[in-house]
Amino acid sequence: MEYIPFIATLLLGIAAVAYNIHIYKKNANLLNLETKKALAEAERIKEEALKESEACKREALLEAKDEAYRLRAEMERENREKKAEVQRLERRLAQKEETLDRRIETVERKERNLHNLEASLQKKDNEITQIIDTQNKELQRISGLTVDEARSIFLKAVEDESRKEAAKLMREIEDDAKKDADRKARSIITLAIQRCAVDQTSETTVSVVPLPNDEMKGRIIGREGRNIRAFETMTGVDLIIDDTPEAVVLSAFDPTRREVARIALTNLIIDGRIHPGRIEEMIAKARQEVDQRILEAGEEAVIKSGVTGIPIDIIKLLGKMHYRTSYGQNVLDHSVEVSLLAGMLAEEVGANVQVAKRAGLLHDLGKAVDFEVEGPHAVIGADILRRYKESQEVILAVEGHHYDVDPNSLESILVICADSISASRPGARRESLETYVKRLKKLEEIADSFQGVEKTFAVQAGREIRLIVKPEQIDDLAAIKLARDTAHRIEEEMEYPGQIKVTVIRETRAIDFAK
Repeated sequence: MEYIPFIATLLLGIAAVAYNIHIYKKNANLLNLETKKALAEAERIKEEALKESEACKREALLEAKDEAYRLRAEMERENREKKAEVQRLERRLAQKEETLDRRIETVERKERNLHNLEASLQKKDNEITQIIDTQNKELQRISGLTVDEARSIFLKAVEDESRKEAAKLMREIEDDAKKDADRKARSIITLAIQRCAVDQTSETTVSVVPLPNDEMKGRIIGREGRNIRAFETMTGVDLIIDDTPEAVVLSAFDPTRREVARIALTNLIIDGRIHPGRIEEMIAKARQEVDQRILEAGEEAVIKSGVTGIPIDIIKLLGKMHYRTSYGQNVLDHSVEVSLLAGMLAEEVGANVQVAKRAGLLHDLGKAVDFEVEGPHAVIGADILRRYKESQEVILAVEGHHYDVDPNSLESILVICADSISASRPGARRESLETYVKRLKKLEEIADSFQGVEKTFAVQAGREIRLIVKPEQIDDLAAIKLARDTAHRIEEEMEYPGQIKVTVIRETRAIDFAK
């Protein structure tokens, strides 16, 4: 009995070991099952990866084939375009060659025709010469006179008759024209000048700006020249700072720009703050001030001349001439003076007063823009008036006041007369005689330097140079070249306003004497 617990314990131990062995086998089976599942899953994943890889390879292959097809199509298209371009160029070249061949054939045909025509003309000329010789011999036989004797008798009779008729006509014209012409012309011009009553002094545009001290020059220049560069860039005017004490000089061909620069610089000197920002501000204010002055000056000129219906843009152009001078004479004052003189002359001779006054006021309008537009100021002014629908009478009078076109009306002649009176009256212009003569001599020297020129004449106050050439040395083509070469030399060697007309005159005269 004492072994019973031991046996029970042993049985329980054997039972526990058997249970554990069962549990182990069960777990081992489960582990084998999981392992098989894992292997099966791995195999499945492997197969899916292989299938996906194959799909990617097929897709990449398709894309590569598509790209290759696209590139091949593009290359084929470019080749077709290039072939088409080459074919088009070949067709054009063939057409040009065909056209050239036709032209060559035409020229050769014309050349043959000319040779035939020349031979025919030469033959006819010989026949005509023979006929004339035969007729002259027959006439000499009938009249009993030689050719020279017959010519002398005929020309003598014609000369005597022409002299008689010319002398009779000249006497009639002189008797009718000279009775009261000189006296009346002097009276009209004198009366017009007296009634005009303008000042005898001329105005000039001042380009010198005074400074309070020489230290101001350094402030105007600025650090490393930034102030003077900004000022010149914004105004388009050269600011000259030299050794002149307490003064600087403004230089510009455009008088309006120069006036804007003068006002702006004067205000900057008074203000004392000189830097690029302040310079820009002062220039803007100066432009507004000058624009207002231009408008006021134009309106005042219109009122003084008594002309109405002038467009506002034309009034502004007139106002610009307030800052323009010609040989020291203020161009706007000169225009008002010409308007008044032309009106008075028109009253005296019975012409259209309004047309004469209007043309006189506007005759120098082109000088407001002649530094921007090429050509004579009379032609420029006429073109401006055409754009503003001015009357034809006024336009022709403006265009012809320096004979750029022929004056075709009484008012045109009156404007020319008034312009000459205003420019030549005492004190009107300050150009020295020496400077004027030098300019004319320089023109004539340039023209005389060319071979074949016999005489030269500078006319129209230096606006035109006329060259009389030797016809045996200068033919028609050489005359054209001489005019061009002379104009080129004048452009290179001289400075002048507007333009200078070059006229080459080639004349052949046949002279004989009736004895």
